[in-house]
Amino acid sequence: MKSTAFLIGIFGLFLLTSCSKNNFCEPDSTQAPPSEIAQVEAYLNSNGITATKDGRGFYYIIKNEGAGKFATICSNVTVNYVGRLTNGTQFDSNNNISFSIRGLIKGWQQGIPLLKPGGSITLFIPPSLGYGAQATPSIPANSILIFDIDLLAIN
Repeated sequence: MKSTAFLIGIFGLFLLTSCSKNNFCEPDSTQAPPSEIAQVEAYLNSNGITATKDGRGFYYIIKNEGAGKFATICSNVTVNYVGRLTNGTQFDSNNNISFSIRGLIKGWQQGIPLLKPGGSITLFIPPSLGYGAQATPSIPANSILIFDIDLLAIN
């Protein structure tokens, strides 16, 4: 019994030292495949939209960076947002909603940390940084997602 408690203690200590907050809060580095990036680029080009390309494969337009400290993947934030498909169909929206960035789709995990409180951004997210091949009732599989996000606060 003592050896089991000792092993559990050692394992717990290992977890605490190997999973420091700094490692947990590192930005997500998941990258979209070139074929999906090309689809987003084609959409932007065909609609005359000029956006900045992130090295991980999504595109964005920062309308206002905001002020203060940047959000991190470990931040809890409050936002307003609207989500649309490339055909213009709105599939979701919400105002004054709070959540942890870490629990969101990769595109949000990567895009929201570009903002400070009061900032706003439009994200053009390829499928692998969104819902991928998984369809939802309002989002077809392999959809490019467009989000207009206002970062109200970092909680």
